[in-house]
Amino acid sequence: MATTNGTTSYTSASTKPLYRGTQIVWYIAGLLEALLAFRFLLKLLGANPSAGFSNFIYSVSYPFAAPFLNVFRITKVEGSVFEWTTLLAMLVYWLIAMGIGRLLVMGKTVSTPEAAVKLDNQDK
Repeated sequence: MATTNGTTSYTSASTKPLYRGTQIVWYIAGLLEALLAFRFLLKLLGANPSAGFSNFIYSVSYPFAAPFLNVFRITKVEGSVFEWTTLLAMLVYWLIAMGIGRLLVMGKTVSTPEAAVKLDNQDK
């Protein structure tokens, strides 16, 4: 690893907070994805919406699924609901988490030689 003034990108003061930031982003994204996956599966399996667990999952996940609920039609088959919109929400939130994670990593200290190598690799 190349150094600049004795500091590498591994020993920079900004590396640990950026790492923690990306961990937090992926932790939140993981919780949200799990919540939406439960919603999708419960709807698909025709879970009773008035049951405690189902009601809890639907209530908590609704604010995250709501912006997508009218994008596609909901497919219903004998009590089961294939909610395409929940799958879309999961994809969108995963992409947002990926973008935020990449944005955080861009704040990492990079030495001039390290940047030159990375730029050369991008051209390939």
